Amino acid sequence: MITKDNKKLAQWAMEFALKNGCQASRVSLYNGSNSTIEVRDMKIDRLKQASENSLVIHLFVDGRYGSYSTNRLDKKELEAFIRNGIDSTRYLAEDKARALPDPSRYYKGTGADLQLMDPKFASIQPDDKVALAMNVCNEMMGKDDRIISANSTYSDEEIYKYMIASNGFEGETSKSSFDLVAGISIKGEGDARPESFWYDSSLYYDTLVKDGLGTKALERVLRKLGQKKVASGKYRMVVDNMNSSDLLSPVIDALYGSSIQQKNSFLLDKLNQKVLGDRMTLIDEPHLIKSAGARYFDNEGIATKRMPVFENGVLKTYYIDTYSANKMGVEPTISSPSLFTMEMGSNDVNGLIASVDKGILITGFNGGNCNSTTGDFSYGVEGFLIEKGKLAQPISEMNVTGNMLTLWNNLAETGNDPIMSSRWRIPSLLFNDVDFSGL
Repeated sequence: MITKDNKKLAQWAMEFALKNGCQASRVSLYNGSNSTIEVRDMKIDRLKQASENSLVIHLFVDGRYGSYSTNRLDKKELEAFIRNGIDSTRYLAEDKARALPDPSRYYKGTGADLQLMDPKFASIQPDDKVALAMNVCNEMMGKDDRIISANSTYSDEEIYKYMIASNGFEGETSKSSFDLVAGISIKGEGDARPESFWYDSSLYYDTLVKDGLGTKALERVLRKLGQKKVASGKYRMVVDNMNSSDLLSPVIDALYGSSIQQKNSFLLDKLNQKVLGDRMTLIDEPHLIKSAGARYFDNEGIATKRMPVFENGVLKTYYIDTYSANKMGVEPTISSPSLFTMEMGSNDVNGLIASVDKGILITGFNGGNCNSTTGDFSYGVEGFLIEKGKLAQPISEMNVTGNMLTLWNNLAETGNDPIMSSRWRIPSLLFNDVDFSGL
C-alpha cells in the first residue's frame, strides 16, 4: 500500500525536478504484488510471485517533454536519475503542445469509495490458489480420449498508485483483481486441433467463479468438432458476449484524440452526427461501485464523469487528452474510456439465435484487421451456422468482411447478457446483412 513515506518521496522527487530545471512535473508512484499459477495436465507448469515498486516522472523542460521510470527508489539514486532525465529531455524536439492539464479539470477528491480493493487479498493462502487451478484442470482431464492438453491459470494482482502534479493535483487509487482460466485442445478430424477456453474474473476473491470453468471449456471445444466452411453470402450475424467487445474496439479506437489529430479515423468530424444505428447507445460509466474500470480520475488526474458516447447512433464525444487537444486547438475531454455499458434488449445469446432463420453465430475472431481511416475490415471467424433458430453446423476458415459504419448501422438487436466482470459490458449482438466468404 501507499505509505506516508511513499507520498513524501513522490513529493520530494517532483520538487527536486522543479529545482533542477523543470518548469512543470508530474510523478506517479506504484507498488503492489501479483501471483500466477499455471497448471498443465495436472502438473504445475509455472509459479510466479512478485512485489513491485516503481516511480514514473514526467518532465516538462523548456518546451520539451520526457517521461522516465525506475524501480530504484533510493533518494541518492533518484537525484542522478532525475538530473539525467532533465538533461536528456533538453535534447528532444520542442513541442509546445506538451503541458499539464488545466488545474480546474483535476479530480478534487470528493467521490465516495469505489470499493475496488478486496481487503482479504493478503490473507489468501498459496495452497488455496494452487487448489483452484488444479480443480479447473481436473474438470477437463480424462473426460474425453481426444484431449491433447488441458491447462488452467490462476492469477491475482493488487496495485496501489499515488500521483502528484506540480500545478495542484494529488490523487490515490488502489484495486485488486482475480482471474481463473481454463484452456483445452483436442484432436479433431485430420490435422484439426480445435481449442477453446473459459474464464472468470472478479475484483473480489469471494465472488470469483471457482467451479465449472473447465467443464465449460470442454463443452465449448467439443462443439467445434466437424468444423467446415459454408456457402459465401449475406447472413444475419450473432456475436456472443465473449467477442462483442472485440467488434466494438475499432469503433472506440477511432474516437481517440491521437487518431483524430492525425486524421486517421473513420469517425473524423462526426461529432453530434448520426453515424451508427438507432440501437447503438453506449455510455461511459466510471463511478459504478465494485466494478472493473471504475475510477475517479484518468492518467492525467482529470476528473471522470458519466459520458454518453453514442445515443441512438449519434456520436456524443471523443476521447481527447491534453496533448491532442492542444495540438488541435480544441477543448479536451478525457484520455481514455473507463467502463462501458450498452443499452440492452430482452434476449440472451440463445434468444438471439432463436430469432434467426438463417445466420452465423460468431464465437471467435481469428486474425484480420480493420482500416482505421476507412473502417473497412476483414476478420477470420469461427462459430456455427444457424438454421431455423438452432445451431446446425460448426464453421471455421471463413471471413467476415465489411465496413464498421455499415455494420453498426445494421445492428438489429442487443442482448441482455453482458459479462459483468468486464470493463466493457457489451452483450451479445445481432446484425443484419453481413458478408461472409466461405465456399
